[in-house]
Amino acid sequence: MTRSLSVFKRLLVGEPFASGHRRPSLVLSKRYAIPLLAVNPISSVAYAPEQVFLVLGAAGTAAYAFSIWTGVAVAAVMVVVIASYRYTVQAYPGGGGDYRIVAANFGPRAGRLAAAALVLDYILTVAVSTAAAVAALDALWPALHPWREWIAVAAIAVLAAYNLRGLRVSGRFAAGVTLAFVAGMAALLAVGFARIGGGEDLAAASAGYETAETSEWTAAALLVLCARAFAAGSVALTGIETFTTRVRFFRPPRGRNAAAAITAVGGATLALFIGIVVLAKLTGAQSSAEPGPADYLAHPLIAQLTDAVFGASPAALWPIMLATAGVLLLAANTAFVGFPQLASIFAGDSLLPRQLHKRGDRLVYSNGILILAVAAAFLVLLFGGGAHDLMDLYIVGVFLSMALAHAAMVRHWRGVLDVERDPARRRRAHRARATALAAAAACAAVLAIVVLADHRRGGWIAVLVIGGCYLLMLFISRHYTAVREEIELPPGKPRLPARSHAVVLASSVNLPLMRMLAYASAARPDTITALTVNVDAAASRQLLAEWDRRGFTVPLTVVDSPYREITGPIVDYVKERRRGAPRDVVTVYLPEFVVGQGRQKGRVRRGYFNWTTNLLHNQTTKAIRRQLKYEAGVMICIVPWILGESTEPPPLRRVHR
Repeated sequence: MTRSLSVFKRLLVGEPFASGHRRPSLVLSKRYAIPLLAVNPISSVAYAPEQVFLVLGAAGTAAYAFSIWTGVAVAAVMVVVIASYRYTVQAYPGGGGDYRIVAANFGPRAGRLAAAALVLDYILTVAVSTAAAVAALDALWPALHPWREWIAVAAIAVLAAYNLRGLRVSGRFAAGVTLAFVAGMAALLAVGFARIGGGEDLAAASAGYETAETSEWTAAALLVLCARAFAAGSVALTGIETFTTRVRFFRPPRGRNAAAAITAVGGATLALFIGIVVLAKLTGAQSSAEPGPADYLAHPLIAQLTDAVFGASPAALWPIMLATAGVLLLAANTAFVGFPQLASIFAGDSLLPRQLHKRGDRLVYSNGILILAVAAAFLVLLFGGGAHDLMDLYIVGVFLSMALAHAAMVRHWRGVLDVERDPARRRRAHRARATALAAAAACAAVLAIVVLADHRRGGWIAVLVIGGCYLLMLFISRHYTAVREEIELPPGKPRLPARSHAVVLASSVNLPLMRMLAYASAARPDTITALTVNVDAAASRQLLAEWDRRGFTVPLTVVDSPYREITGPIVDYVKERRRGAPRDVVTVYLPEFVVGQGRQKGRVRRGYFNWTTNLLHNQTTKAIRRQLKYEAGVMICIVPWILGESTEPPPLRRVHR
């Protein structure tokens, strides 16, 4: 089984890389860095406008009159957040992301909260992006819709395997896909607005479908609905925060180049978002989370607009939807690159298990990749593969970390103002502080709307998940701190054990026993004793007779067991040896039979032993080891004997007379 797993791992991951293996440089010029890093924010255009119409559709077609104003409100938040992040990347040119910013300004507690939110953020990035990519492919192949969650899970598995092999998406390829998507959206908007401006009456296929009775909604309910639509559309901001973690990708001056990239990408995202919302309103496109009488309602908003603008031409629909699916899968792939690195930082700060801090065979953080894939696949299956159902969880994770980061920047700029005396720099710090305060307030408003006004869509689930992650990180941090304090070397010269005693477990005279006695003698303890438990008087007398006949100088101690128990008397004997001398060390030698393939005269004996026979051996050894490992001053030495080998044990010079 071990060999089969190793072969499967090599087929999946490939041959390991040496530690000195050089990976390509990640420092990029703005020409490649901007389209490459724009994948996350630009990809949100594929589903963010649709969220506005999905929420407003609950009140009927009349509620779509508020769609443009809702989009403008989202755009205002986007402008403020982009402006604040421009200052952030210049204040922290070394990168670090929201976690480092929050921890540096608010301390470890707030840092843990930001870390918990970021964990959910990355998991939902994979889940939402793959689900939206499958929805885009549904528009091309409607037969895929019943299997959408399993197709999304398969896509996550492929991305995980790709990253486990240590492969990277070519910068030119990623830039090409991103530019193809942007070009497709620009062409869609340009042609659509040109045809509408020319007097043509464009109408989406869903324009004639009535979703609800408008009369049932009061003004107060519509206000709440518009707030929910605003919060749902704010998912367009997702991905902008990733620039704070990738400042190091830019050439110097990194902060200035990253700020220029944020401006360019944010401006493009803003323009496309507003353009799609306006075009959807003008064409009467509708979206509904509820099943409708026509198949077109299951199609994404982008597909509906493409059909309306280009007349359901496959020559336009296929390139646009393939580019949409491609950019969404690239966004999911960037999460597979970013999360393992972030998890490694968390593990280095004792917030996650240390196993996440180490690189795997292919010089990637394999454990982080696997955890991300499993968590994202679980959410996709749990919510049926619908991106809309996952959106509230996504918004909570993203906007909680963003709100904390911008609030931390308010404190950062206040600290700058406390020490800065140059008038020009003080004016700049005042502007940055005001911008960060506005961004923090806007993100907090979105977060409050999702959690309070939209609680039935699952925002509270995200709160519970983040709270659970926070408590888990707190527990891990305290545990590692306690362990570090306990094992720290005390001042002065360490105290060594006074004496060393060896206890060799003996049940019969055989080759494994000879090996244990030899190894125990080679360690040169102060005393060495063979120990057996009297559960069968005849067997014990036979062992004593054989011991005397062999002429062993090592004394054999027999302990009684009135109730035929083996583990208890051995543990009691070892405890008694230490009770009188607490500074002594007792080393207990236990045999272990290794079931597998033995070697004899250079040939492998195949098929004689099977891994299933492991259950027939070592049960007593395991029970004794479980009991003794909790005893202070007791060392356990396992001496293996590989079944099938015929190698003689080392000579026992101090054992025989």
